[in-house]
Amino acid sequence: MAKDKSYDKTLHHLQVELVKLQRHVISRGQNVLIILEGRDGAGKDGTIKRIIEHLSPRDIRVVALSKPSDVEATQWYFQRYVNHLPAAGEIVLFNRSWYNRAGVEHVMGFCSDHDYHTFLRNVPVFEAMLADSGITVIKYYLDIDRKEQKKRLEARHDDPLKQWKISPIDEKALKHFDDYTKARNTMLRATDSATAPWMVVRANDKKTARMAIIADLITRVDYADATPLDTHSEIVCRFDEACLTNGMLAS
Repeated sequence: MAKDKSYDKTLHHLQVELVKLQRHVISRGQNVLIILEGRDGAGKDGTIKRIIEHLSPRDIRVVALSKPSDVEATQWYFQRYVNHLPAAGEIVLFNRSWYNRAGVEHVMGFCSDHDYHTFLRNVPVFEAMLADSGITVIKYYLDIDRKEQKKRLEARHDDPLKQWKISPIDEKALKHFDDYTKARNTMLRATDSATAPWMVVRANDKKTARMAIIADLITRVDYADATPLDTHSEIVCRFDEACLTNGMLAS
């Protein structure tokens, strides 16, 4: 019980800072894009819920696109995402994004090798264009180990409130765990940049990961009256090669 009270108190403090951050974004007309990627069951939904819980719904949007329609499949790959980019004064959170091409589409064979490699070449250029246009691009990759993923995916079947999360693709996540690891490593190496850096998150502990992500997010926008916070560098850190061997990312 004491641990939960401590979590609630810390989360409340972080959410107060998020309110300050949003007020700053609105008043300055900033455009903020937050991308959350990660393994199935890594905690993206729960993290987003805590980020937006007390923010103005008029000025924040969550985008979670389904698979492309037949028409969208013929369009420029980034086209359907462009329609959802933030306007001035907005924060937009992508619960998965164009990085589907580097993850599930590649692993499950839903795109050609040509399309995959073209994406890896093009996405840093695309994100640099977003940054040059004034959009702040913030990217998080949430990672969990094989044992934790198995536990969380199995729990979805037992919880009637989480039935909507079950999908045929999720059911194959464990079988392809090593394939997703390889795809993750390639994606992070190819698409990390100074204008749109990857922050990687050790997410085996859901509550700790949520708080660490919010604490880090708060440092990404320079707003007035910010309260100094512990950014939990042991949980969230900028991607580099050491992350692949030091336990930050599951192998």
